Amino acid sequence: MQAIHHILAATVLTLVQSGTACLAQEAQGKHVMIELNALEPVENACRVTFLVQNGHDTDIDSAVYEAVLFDTTGQVDRLTLFDFGTLPAARPRARQFVVPGLACTSLGRLLINGAETCTGADLPEDACNKDLELRSRVETEVLG
Repeated sequence: MQAIHHILAATVLTLVQSGTACLAQEAQGKHVMIELNALEPVENACRVTFLVQNGHDTDIDSAVYEAVLFDTTGQVDRLTLFDFGTLPAARPRARQFVVPGLACTSLGRLLINGAETCTGADLPEDACNKDLELRSRVETEVLG
């Protein structure tokens, strides 16, 4: 009988811990994640590769973000728009942009100013900006 109580207690504890993890994930909220994944020099330009994840339950039909590119000394090199296009719900997408006249080694930081465009049916208000998660897999820092 005592063994049954231990099993029951362990099962209840596991269920409580699982529920707590789910609640913590829901409390964090659904959001968009943008990761600067790679920089590749191409002829007189830099190819910038992003991994983008739409964490919402519905597709984003159009997502365009304003970005500020800083050189390695911290000065603004340029403002530009990155059109990530359609982002299906809960699925990652890779997007590449060629930035003419930019040497990849001179890109010190990249600032995402926010979404210029964010459209889709049944999207929550501010879906592309709220809790925007930014990451970098390269030495270039990504801010937002």
